[in-house]
Amino acid sequence: MFFVYRMAPKEQKRKPATKKTNKTEEQTMSEPRHNMIAYLDPEGKVAEFKGITQWLRESWINKAITYSTPVYKSLINGFWDTANVIEVDGKELIQGQVNQLNVDLSPGILNIVLELQDDPNAQYSVLNLCTHGCLLRLKCVNDILGGQINKAWLPMRYKFLLHVLIQCLSNRRASYDMTGNDLVGLMVALVLNKPFSISMYIYANMKENMKRTGARTTGNKFWMYPRFLQMIMNVQHPNLPKADNDILKIDAMIEHSLKIFRGVVANRYKESTSPRKMIGALHKKDYVAPVKDKWRHDDSQSDDEEPKLKKMMEDKFGRKKIKIFKNSSESDSDNDDDDAGASGDVGATAAGAHGASSAGGDEEDSDSDDNEPEPGYEFILTSVELGRYVGLDGRRMSIMFRLILK
Repeated sequence: MFFVYRMAPKEQKRKPATKKTNKTEEQTMSEPRHNMIAYLDPEGKVAEFKGITQWLRESWINKAITYSTPVYKSLINGFWDTANVIEVDGKELIQGQVNQLNVDLSPGILNIVLELQDDPNAQYSVLNLCTHGCLLRLKCVNDILGGQINKAWLPMRYKFLLHVLIQCLSNRRASYDMTGNDLVGLMVALVLNKPFSISMYIYANMKENMKRTGARTTGNKFWMYPRFLQMIMNVQHPNLPKADNDILKIDAMIEHSLKIFRGVVANRYKESTSPRKMIGALHKKDYVAPVKDKWRHDDSQSDDEEPKLKKMMEDKFGRKKIKIFKNSSESDSDNDDDDAGASGDVGATAAGAHGASSAGGDEEDSDSDDNEPEPGYEFILTSVELGRYVGLDGRRMSIMFRLILK
């Protein structure tokens, strides 16, 4: 006869219930690190950032990232609570009401108030192929083919540039180390002096914000870009009533934050012994953007990233079938790309449609010969993946696949 003994289960101790904190409307609807104010080291005290901080001080995004003004909770809340997309004289805009006064917002208004000098016909995106090639050129590490880029994957000065774009210009309200290809595309456009409408990028984010409601935000819209909205209100309605006890907290970078940033970067990214000089428009004021979706000029003396990018794409997406890279017959001259012998630690403002300022560069680049580009790189990609690279949607790519298979 067998006896089965069952031990009584141990009584599990319950964790004490956590007390829910009651957040204020301001804490729920806003984020102090969103749309914050950049610190660009005007006296050059932090030497490691001199090149990039000077370029940013002289760039056309300077006002958008550094302009400081008191922001008022009731005004920002009033705008987003009443905001709607409307059409006036055949042009789309977002309109909200503050104290029964209309506040209008459009790419053109953003362009003027933020002094962005955008080309109204420019796109607000960069093809992923160009973005990923440029990231390799900037010595970015890890998986550049994914949908998110961590700023820790970049050398110090480019990391600071992306940090400023994330904190000051992006639509992010959390996770400030990561960002998507849209904002990385903006960084690439700045580096390569490619046409890019920052005002359209901001406007598109605001328009998208109008669709985002739910329990997390108590059914209301996130108070996106409060600093930019306050700047617009100050222009359109300078006599709006304002109270000191109504001020919304917007964080500002300080000199000490640069030193902390420098220390964190040193622990996360192994810089070259002699830091490479900055490239493209960050290095020379008269830099001419590479044509179309290219990230380098054909006659550049810098390393050719195409073979490496090809291998990465093969490993991630599969073997050859469809041409993505093509040899170009265009002969665009390269005034810049990585001129040997440039020295110093001076930044520069990109030329082109945005104007220019003083030129310069950073430390001398390592000598390197261009790798001879291979005649044709072909890959099997899904229609969606390939569409991301050549700028077509999935439906058009499906049609293209059928034609190829015939």
